[in-house]
Amino acid sequence: MQRVKLDRIDRRILRDLQEDGRMTNVELARRAGISAPPCLRRVRALEEAGFIQGYHADVDAQALGYNVTVFALVGLSSQAEHDLRGFEKRAADWPEVRECHMVAGDMDFLLKIVSHSWDEYQKFLTTELTVAENVNHVKSALSIRTAKSQPGVPIDVDAEDQ
Repeated sequence: MQRVKLDRIDRRILRDLQEDGRMTNVELARRAGISAPPCLRRVRALEEAGFIQGYHADVDAQALGYNVTVFALVGLSSQAEHDLRGFEKRAADWPEVRECHMVAGDMDFLLKIVSHSWDEYQKFLTTELTVAENVNHVKSALSIRTAKSQPGVPIDVDAEDQ
C-alpha cells in the first residue's frame, strides 16, 4: 500500500463510504464539502492506495438460514511459519469460516464460523476442522446473540492530518 497523507476530507469520505458504500458520488461530495469531480478523484486515489479494499452488501445471515454462529479457538501442533500459513490457506477454503484471526496466547487462531444448525456445525467440526493437518485442539463458543456488529474501523474526521 502506498503511503498517502489523509486530510479531513479523505477521512470524511472514508467514514461516509464505510457507513454507506452505495452512496452516490454527488452525495458523498456534498457531505465532504467539495464538488463531485475532485471527490471521485479522491475516492479512486483512496482505492489505489489500499484504504478502500472493496464494497460489500451487509447480508442478513438468519434470513439465509444461517442461525448458528460459533467462535472456534484452534490450537495447532506446530507454530512454524509454514504450518501457520498452511492452516490459514485451509481456513480460507472453508466457506463457513467467515473470519480467521491469528491470536496470541494459549490458542493460535480464532475462527468465526456460520452454520445453518448446531448439528451442521458439529459435522464441520468433526469432518473438517479437527481432522485438518496440524490441528491439535479446538474449543467452540456458541454465540447466543449479537449486541453489536459494526464492520470497519472508527474514523475520526477531526484528527490531525496523517
